[in-house]
Amino acid sequence: NSHFSLGFVEGSTVRTVHLGKHLRGFFRRWIGGELKYYSELMERARKEARRRMIKEAEKLGANAIIGVKYITTMVAAGASEIIAYGIAVKLKRKI
Repeated sequence: NSHFSLGFVEGSTVRTVHLGKHLRGFFRRWIGGELKYYSELMERARKEARRRMIKEAEKLGANAIIGVKYITTMVAAGASEIIAYGIAVKLKRKI
């Protein structure tokens, strides 16, 4: 094998939407187009979830994570949890 598994790792964050921006987004849906505030919010949330997942993998001694996936769930009105998860592995390196 070129690697060995150290186990499942995950990182998550919960983000809420500013009420004023939420109302603007609500009306924007009628006109169409990208909801840039939401896109930027979700991008920041994905980065934070990924950072936390990597930190957990590093604690296990991993130097890579395979099979990374993201999921989003709504935990309350206007609040979403973003979860990044995968398998922490230690890659064997050729000398």
